[in-house]
Amino acid sequence: MTVDPPRAAYAFNDDVAIAYAVVGDGPVDLVYIQGFVSHVELMWECPQAVAFFERLAEWARLIVLDRRGTGMSDRFAAHELPPLEEAARDVLAVMDAVGSTRASILGQHEGGQLGAMFAALHPERVRTRSLFETAINWRRVLNRYGQAMGE
Repeated sequence: MTVDPPRAAYAFNDDVAIAYAVVGDGPVDLVYIQGFVSHVELMWECPQAVAFFERLAEWARLIVLDRRGTGMSDRFAAHELPPLEEAARDVLAVMDAVGSTRASILGQHEGGQLGAMFAALHPERVRTRSLFETAINWRRVLNRYGQAMGE
């Protein structure tokens, strides 16, 4: 399945604009939450990402978003880092904007932590939750990495 690169749309959590895009029209809504780096339009210039997204869009309506502070979403100052609960409301705003009442959540890296928080706060909106490359405790990961490197 070849997917045309989507154009960004915006959902609002109060006055904060969250960029998102939708591709595919499968029977299952799948919200893909990336880690810290994302851009809902530029990621379609990476062949590996396109192959991944096209595969997902074969069986799902794929909803991708830029987390607050990344990509095309509104920025915030370093001292204004929102808690995960607020970021979960951003995901909810995107789901509401696209008319998704219940979705599978796929979280990668830090996006997995957000996906877990979203599922805890809004279990009625979550069909399934999958996390990959997600650390629940980054301090433990960094300590292990340092030990493996002989530090």
